[in-house]
Amino acid sequence: MDKKMDWKAYRLTYTKQAKDILKTLSLEEKVSLMSGSEIRSEVRGAIRKKLKVHYNEHPYRAGGIKEKDIPAMLFADGTRGVVCGCKKATCFPVASMRGAAFDPELEEEIGRAIAEEVLDVGANFFGGVCVNLPYHPGWGRAQEVYGEDPYLLGRMGSALVRGVQENGVIACVKHFAFNSMENARFKVSIECDKRTEREIFLSHFKKCIDAGAGSVMSAYNRYQGAMCGENEYLLRQVLRNEWDFDGFTICDFVWGVKDTVASASSGLDIEMPITHFYGEKLLEAVREGEVTEQTIDESALRIIRTLLAHEHFIEEHKKEGSCDYRKHQELALRCVGEGITLLKNEDQLLPIDCKKGKKIVVLGSYADRENIGDRGSSQVYAPYVVTILQGITEYPADVEVIYYSGESASHCRRLAKEADVVVIVAGNDYLDEGECVANESVDVTVQNEGGDRTDCLGLKEEHLRIIDAVGKVRQDAVVVLVGGSMILMDEWEDQVGAILMAYYPGMEGGKAVADVLFGKTNPGGKLPFVIPKKKEDLPEIDWDAEEFRYDYYHGYTLLNKSHVKPLYPFGYGLSYTTFTLAGMKAWKDEENLYASVIAKNTGKWEGSEVVQMYVGAADSKVERPEYVLKDFRKIRLDAGEEKEVKLVCPIREMAYFDEGRNEFVAEFSIPYEVYVGTSSLREDLWVREV
Repeated sequence: MDKKMDWKAYRLTYTKQAKDILKTLSLEEKVSLMSGSEIRSEVRGAIRKKLKVHYNEHPYRAGGIKEKDIPAMLFADGTRGVVCGCKKATCFPVASMRGAAFDPELEEEIGRAIAEEVLDVGANFFGGVCVNLPYHPGWGRAQEVYGEDPYLLGRMGSALVRGVQENGVIACVKHFAFNSMENARFKVSIECDKRTEREIFLSHFKKCIDAGAGSVMSAYNRYQGAMCGENEYLLRQVLRNEWDFDGFTICDFVWGVKDTVASASSGLDIEMPITHFYGEKLLEAVREGEVTEQTIDESALRIIRTLLAHEHFIEEHKKEGSCDYRKHQELALRCVGEGITLLKNEDQLLPIDCKKGKKIVVLGSYADRENIGDRGSSQVYAPYVVTILQGITEYPADVEVIYYSGESASHCRRLAKEADVVVIVAGNDYLDEGECVANESVDVTVQNEGGDRTDCLGLKEEHLRIIDAVGKVRQDAVVVLVGGSMILMDEWEDQVGAILMAYYPGMEGGKAVADVLFGKTNPGGKLPFVIPKKKEDLPEIDWDAEEFRYDYYHGYTLLNKSHVKPLYPFGYGLSYTTFTLAGMKAWKDEENLYASVIAKNTGKWEGSEVVQMYVGAADSKVERPEYVLKDFRKIRLDAGEEKEVKLVCPIREMAYFDEGRNEFVAEFSIPYEVYVGTSSLREDLWVREV
């Protein structure tokens, strides 16, 4: 299939067929299309781990009328793979690690693999394109998104949309919108000015819609006082009237709808995964004149048209035996190498020299744990998980590996003294960050698992004790960090020799981490978020707020505005080889800003580099960040090889939202500052004015 297929145009070709079917339907049948078919007690019991079956073990169904040739919507959740099934699906690295890969083509490939597995479990809908912007890195579900930058979110999210839909599966973009808190998600109302709304929090959603996404899921939280699943401004004015979205919308599960009339009238098409406020209540609302039948017809038409188009495409392109799970596992392994991020490597400690007889000490309980991320709605039930300890001990090297979980600081010191190499595995797990699972009353949430990192953005005391103990006898330990988002490390960073950010690396993570530690794989990741020196450099946040205002600046743009140097900047990551950039050129024409640079691998290893283009507009009519990411290219070079890298930013991509005119305004005549480099740090960037 053509990757650039116009899904919107394709779906619209089914409008007449959908209208013809719609004419044959009774009101009851039309409303049935808008209604999830699951049983509340089973869904809630599964998500709270109180049943033998897990959440979404089978595809969750909505609608479908076989006698009228209308397919059902069959939902498969996930952001790191397919949740349906048991001991079969591929667990890919979390989205934050895939964002660190800075590789949209790789993300499309992952999307195609996920879609094959969606179809293999009997579903036709993937609810895992999550592009919410983490306003603060303590957000519990930051692991489910690609990073802090709107451009990166849009570029990677749209790549996943294209990959998933290349196999005909409907890609659902979530959670629309402003969903960046877990603990307060059922009660908080977000406020922000219109420019912040459009440029910072909605722009990446629009990129996914422009890529052809067939569905959008609303969020639990409120925006400007109205629930997102009942928010006419978001669902009708923005999504449909302004962005011309042609697919259908669904609510976030169970509590995404609280008012029948408000949701249906605002353009919420399907209540998922159960029917409580739609079904009979929606029928009654129509009969009482509170919801028009035209509104029902519009929703039913969108649902029928989208399902017909995707179902016909799936049937036409279906291939027997097309789901190769082993191939997908190899893809998951490769993805870790592309995303794992080398932050520090003093005296080239890494890769580890595998000389015969070397003694490697591995410390920390997380080394021997299947730590693949959140255990909420995105949990993937893979056939196996390779732990980091397993990856190290099974690596084909003639070395002695000693493991200790790390309870005794004095024993950690003794082992560290005797070792040739010390590897400390530290970070977070699903108890520290993830989805905040609610009780039956959403007024009270379970706080002993997941949720936001409200108290600690650094390492837990048990991990700090190990680092401190080892640091008293040597300063060359290797720290492997696991976690879904930024981890503060200024208090211990100078006590160790090397730091690898491994995120939550998926089912093949342990093998892939070992491949990097021993040099089989050259780490290729770049930070998709900034790591400040202290939490005070981050935006203020109230994790228990009922009302909260998001501001324009966050992440690296906030630090730049405040003239604060981070510990590690957005876009930063080392390699086992070295690269230089030279000969930068920049120019523009009537439509675009361009840059080119010669990238050269000056080291002894084959490796990858991410060349990044940032753009500033100091002469703009409005205040702007000093510069923002607007293009990137991941290149792979052999030792000594050089290549010209070209980057482009459409001037319209730099448009600002004019609140008075209620539209984006592109400034074609002003000069722009074009920055090119290997991270967002000013010292790492060349700049030219065009």
